[in-house]
Amino acid sequence: MRGRSGAFLSFLKISRGYHCRRSYGVLTAQQYSSSDSKQYDGRLYPSHIPTSSVQKAVLALGAGVAALKNPYRHDMVAVLGETTGHQALIKLRDRMRNDPEGYTILIERPRIRLSTLDLTCMSALPDGTLGREYLRFLEENRVTPDSRADVKFVDNEELAYVMQRYREVHDLLHTLLNMPTNMLGEVVVKLFEAAQTGLPMCVLGATLGPLRLSVSRLQLLVQSLGPWALRNGGRARCVLSIFYERRWEQKLDELRHELNIEPPPLNLFPSSKITSSNS
Repeated sequence: MRGRSGAFLSFLKISRGYHCRRSYGVLTAQQYSSSDSKQYDGRLYPSHIPTSSVQKAVLALGAGVAALKNPYRHDMVAVLGETTGHQALIKLRDRMRNDPEGYTILIERPRIRLSTLDLTCMSALPDGTLGREYLRFLEENRVTPDSRADVKFVDNEELAYVMQRYREVHDLLHTLLNMPTNMLGEVVVKLFEAAQTGLPMCVLGATLGPLRLSVSRLQLLVQSLGPWALRNGGRARCVLSIFYERRWEQKLDELRHELNIEPPPLNLFPSSKITSSNS
């Protein structure tokens, strides 16, 4: 397992243009300033696509249908989130503004990308730390933070960053909640996110996702994992207000306690997986 992890780590470094540096990939206020809209031909930020309310409604409808047919169409899920989440994003932004750490994030605009992660240092961290367990999650699930699409349809540059931050911490939530990327794990994370963020796409995913589960997994969700996810998502500190990039060395159990997140009632990973609970 260690050999495969090392090979995947090397693949990440080479294929994504890895640079070993402690940079946070800050998108500064100047880079995302509406006063610079002329620089982007009337757009509010580089990837922005201005749309009317009617266009957003059409996009939301089409994206919703496509996402229902195939929940793994992350591009359609992204469009649905951007075109329906305005009010929820305002509330999330306000929660971040009222949190000292969250306010710092809004000012500095860090990005979680391969180019901003010191993978070598993270791989050397002890088992049970946030950085090591997050990297283990990426390795074992063959995923990369660079797969998160840039926001396009949010017509406010600060809210666009909040949505981007939500996307880029999604895999960190899998790590915090100790949930795999199978359908059951994704539904559990969506339940947590629905209670935590109020984003309509999360509510939709949490509502319809269980329909794709087998009877045995649906039973686990209803009797144990679902109530746990909703309870903890509703009471936890805003997960967007954590500067994860400065906490890689923190013990995962300590961070869960700080966020007011209980350990999951069930371990959905194979018994051979090393987690912070048995490190």
